Amino acid sequence: MAEKVNPYKDSDQSKKIQVTKMFDTISKEYDGLNRVISFGIDVKWRKKVVKIVTEKRPENILDIATGTGDLAINLTTTKAKEIIGLDISDGMLEVGRQKIRTKKLDGIISMVIGDSEDLPFKDNTFDAITVAFGVRNFENLEKGLAEILRVLKPNGVFVILETSVPTNPIYKAGYKIHTKLILPIIGKLFSKDKIAYSYLSESASVFPYGEALNNILRKIGFINVEDKPQTMGVATIYTASKA
Repeated sequence: MAEKVNPYKDSDQSKKIQVTKMFDTISKEYDGLNRVISFGIDVKWRKKVVKIVTEKRPENILDIATGTGDLAINLTTTKAKEIIGLDISDGMLEVGRQKIRTKKLDGIISMVIGDSEDLPFKDNTFDAITVAFGVRNFENLEKGLAEILRVLKPNGVFVILETSVPTNPIYKAGYKIHTKLILPIIGKLFSKDKIAYSYLSESASVFPYGEALNNILRKIGFINVEDKPQTMGVATIYTASKA
């Protein structure tokens, strides 16, 4: 079970409302700061997700917690006819819409505001579903995963890209310094929301990863569950399917 971490500890609002508020606030600075914090390596990870999805030759794709649409935009190389990017933050979506219009991809990508734990789609709708750095923001992880399983087509592919903690002691020590010290400092210096990057760091450190997340996926009903650690284990790509 994922440990619950909320952005604003002094607020009695639900995690969902707090996360929405947080991402609305940092939406315009998110892309730039994200590149700095990850040293740009997140671009390489997304390309690997796209490669996995491309192999399934999907007709339609749902990108959940799409944020500003980076992964949705990358997924256009799969030649899918329809890509839907869904997020609870309209601020993030609006940044994404502007990027999509600039790239003239609005005929393929639709940006939709919605709740990952109550997806507005029929059962067995999508050939592929992706979530990049979003599952740890679900208020109820198992409910969100169950919704994903519901709207995924049989034999469809589900791919998660999420932060994880390195198992090697040396890499683990470096990871902790980066996430607990450097990341919050960068956030406080350059972000409108001084708490946001502390939350992103803390939520990453306590979220289940590797076999722990694999087991949750299997419990929900996913099959062919695998995890592929990336860059010394600071992130992991998970793949799963539906019977």
